[in-house]
Amino acid sequence: MSCITFIQEVFMERAATIGRLDGKQSGGGHERRLFYDKCGRYLFIAAAFLMTIIIFSIIFFVGKQGLMTFAEVSPLEFFFSASWDPSLGKFGALSFIVGSLVTTILSVLIGAPLGLLGAIFLAKVAPSWLKNIMRPATDLYVAIPSVVYGYIGLTLLVPYLRDALGATTGFGVLAASLVLAIMIMPTILSISTDALNAVPKPLEEASLALGATWWQTMVHVIVPAAAPGILTAVVLAMARAIGETMAVQMLIGNTPQIVTSLLSPTATLTSNIVVEMGNTPFGSVWGNALFLMAFVLLLISLAMILVIRRFGTRRV
Repeated sequence: MSCITFIQEVFMERAATIGRLDGKQSGGGHERRLFYDKCGRYLFIAAAFLMTIIIFSIIFFVGKQGLMTFAEVSPLEFFFSASWDPSLGKFGALSFIVGSLVTTILSVLIGAPLGLLGAIFLAKVAPSWLKNIMRPATDLYVAIPSVVYGYIGLTLLVPYLRDALGATTGFGVLAASLVLAIMIMPTILSISTDALNAVPKPLEEASLALGATWWQTMVHVIVPAAAPGILTAVVLAMARAIGETMAVQMLIGNTPQIVTSLLSPTATLTSNIVVEMGNTPFGSVWGNALFLMAFVLLLISLAMILVIRRFGTRRV
């Protein structure tokens, strides 16, 4: 009997030892997971902090360098004069600001409805086999360099406008806006398609069950429900349109004058910066004026985003 008791005690002691070892190992694994989670959290915080510092550093540098323009140029002259001739000390940027706004608004007015209609077709009408073809094609269009769009517009669109509409050169706001509308359509189409697909299916079924037609359901139920995503697509499209450089520079005409018609050549903030940046010494009034134009472009983009966001919040 004593032998059996001894064997039981040995087994119980061995089991207790194994249990303690397993507890230590599991505890160590849990501590390692907590350590990895903490390291990952700190890494993400550091990355976000670094990106914030970089963005604000760029804004600070561009703004500081640009605002130095007002040491020698009046703000009234810069913002309300269309006379731009650095050789004569004239730095009126009104024509560039108006050209950027008109080109961006016109391109969005053309591209946004077409992109939204294409998104509705892809999300609710197109069969599966066609979706599998068009979605990769749409993503491919986004990857095409802007200089390719500009070159196609230069060789095909500009001569057509010159011959068909009797324009003097064919360069101008209309040519640039049409090419920009084609460039921003894939962005609007892709994001709007995802937004429409994210609308809960019961909303559509309930509307149809109440007697609404398919078109009424789409206009009054699906599109309003997807409005935040669609507005995000429009914001991104506007940001690309107003910041586009090469395609606009190739088609706008690069003439520092106020827009008088859709067929008259003009210039935008980005096109004038890229044309003149190689000729300006750093720290000169001319160079600071270009930095100020870049800063104004940044503020215009921010204002557009805030307006669209505000409008979207009220709609939602």
